[in-house]
Amino acid sequence: MKTTVLITFFLAGTMMLLAQTEADAFKEKKIDPEKKEFTFIGYYFMRSEMNNVAPTNEFLKGQVVGRIFGGNTTQTSKKTNGFTEQRFMPLIMYTPRLFDGWAKMRMSFEFDWTWGDANYGAGGNFGGAFAADFVNMQTQNLFIEFRPKKNIFINAGLTRLFDNVRVPYYTFTSTLINTGYRLAFWGSDATGITGHYFWSDKRLKLGFWQLYENNVDENDDVTLYEADFEYDLDIINSVGLSFWYLRDRANGEGGVSILGQGLNSSLSNYNGVFNFNFGNRAYRADIFWLGSHFHGNPLLNQGRFGYNGFAVLNFGTTDTLSVSRKYKAATDILGFAANLRLAYKWGKNANDFLSLDGVFTTGDGNNISDGKYSGVLTGNNWTAPGAVFFSHGLYLLLPHGNVVNRFNGAVIDIQNIGYGFAGGSLTGSWDIVPNKFKLKSALGLGYASASPQGGGNLIGTEFNLNLAYRLRVFMDLELHAAYLSLGDFYDSTVVNGGVTKRPQDPWTVFASLKWIMF
Repeated sequence: MKTTVLITFFLAGTMMLLAQTEADAFKEKKIDPEKKEFTFIGYYFMRSEMNNVAPTNEFLKGQVVGRIFGGNTTQTSKKTNGFTEQRFMPLIMYTPRLFDGWAKMRMSFEFDWTWGDANYGAGGNFGGAFAADFVNMQTQNLFIEFRPKKNIFINAGLTRLFDNVRVPYYTFTSTLINTGYRLAFWGSDATGITGHYFWSDKRLKLGFWQLYENNVDENDDVTLYEADFEYDLDIINSVGLSFWYLRDRANGEGGVSILGQGLNSSLSNYNGVFNFNFGNRAYRADIFWLGSHFHGNPLLNQGRFGYNGFAVLNFGTTDTLSVSRKYKAATDILGFAANLRLAYKWGKNANDFLSLDGVFTTGDGNNISDGKYSGVLTGNNWTAPGAVFFSHGLYLLLPHGNVVNRFNGAVIDIQNIGYGFAGGSLTGSWDIVPNKFKLKSALGLGYASASPQGGGNLIGTEFNLNLAYRLRVFMDLELHAAYLSLGDFYDSTVVNGGVTKRPQDPWTVFASLKWIMF
């Protein structure tokens, strides 16, 4: 699990730390000769939780990402689990005065642990036991940002891989998760190079990513190419077009621990995505995504009504190695995903709103027995997690972003183990005390597009509640609670962790403290 697992938790709360408005980003600024070349921003997050969801594998020690009832061994029970975990994220930027803003070095690191978990050792996600003394710093980002002109950004190194046309470090988190593809397809860190070119009403992004190199002397890499274009129709409405191509020649080599990665690895069951039933046969894959995204006032700062959404066609082919050591066509991929979110600001404050958020993806109920896969694929097929759709307002039916070492849900990925997903959420929010005390609640409902053997289509119904109090500027204290009533989808032993009857309904209650330090 290690570093990549925790990358997603950073997305849920820390991208905003380096964010600024695009208007600020494009302003010419004079270099102050007394200005420090190093800039530090910190993010502290702590939460205490009680729930009835826990892994049965004691070696995981609470470091769990992926689908409830999946290969990560998470199960529900009548027992109540309690724990406290925390995170600290230092983010450092070096801007040499000599370069006058032409080049910057950005670095971000991570320290995570569960209280009382381990001491006197080395590794990520541990270090909170008596006496501590754990070597546990993890590198999230380390890259150079070139800015030859005020509207050109080039990032090279270990940086953000997001399914959004905008530059991550100059964009608020709220914009990243409500425009583009909302991190539902790609939302992680990766090594590569991206270029962003902005006009007054147009944005272009081109990128190349080396997801896995494996052996440098062999053709066993996983590479990703991307192109994204966005055009402002007017001052409110925008539309975009995207194309991604993934070339997989690794045959599962590399990836998370012993799970591997790719279409036929153990990571699939662990991570809640579709597993191609190739057996022990080697494979190669060429996979494409062609999509369009659109939005108009999604953050409700230009009027009372807003919307955003996307539509993606996922297609490609996989080939497996036959007995004669020649590749032959094995599976055609053709799936579709769509999302539409509608929002209405009913009051005078930013948090006085209602939103309706719907998602649909096609599914496949017979794996690849017919030589076809009719669902979609995401970055979660190649790492854990590689896509983080957490902006829907739910906690258990779909995953929530306020996490440290634990990131799971009934449907962790929009492909839903390949069965597809149809559902969404209705969210209401109210600033009881403007900019100080907020009440928020959501109702979620989910169905599988294709039903598993022995089960139905209803995944479940969720209700949740969130109270948030602002102690000081950039310091929030929150209380969260959620309950998920499982549907007949979990009557199937194929998806419910192998138990003979429908599992206990999951629930969670937790309090969290967030502090952004400038």
